[in-house]
Amino acid sequence: MSEIKITIAGKNFTAITADTTAAAEFSKRLPLTLRMNELNGNEKYAGLPEKLPADPVCPGRITGGELMLYGNSTLVLFYEPFPTSYSYTRIGKITDIRGLKEAVGQESVTVTFETIQNKR
Repeated sequence: MSEIKITIAGKNFTAITADTTAAAEFSKRLPLTLRMNELNGNEKYAGLPEKLPADPVCPGRITGGELMLYGNSTLVLFYEPFPTSYSYTRIGKITDIRGLKEAVGQESVTVTFETIQNKR
């Protein structure tokens, strides 16, 4: 597991990656800037330039700050909790979601994902 810096509207968030092959492959492709579209008042999504290995499971409930892969090429950032019957592959989770809903807004938004280098 590693850390990812997510920048939205000038505000930075830190996410911890999941222990999945998809998360590891996603991290290898960073930095990445995506224009993420609004959906259902609870998520932002964007197509990825390359497919990732998927191993989807139905979580039953989504919490704010979860970063998931839908199918094998759609990245989804959830900012509101809700029950779900859809299946996703875990990529990571934002550790502190204070200000996330305000940062993503109600329209499409540009989001940058970067690997955080560990200081030694």
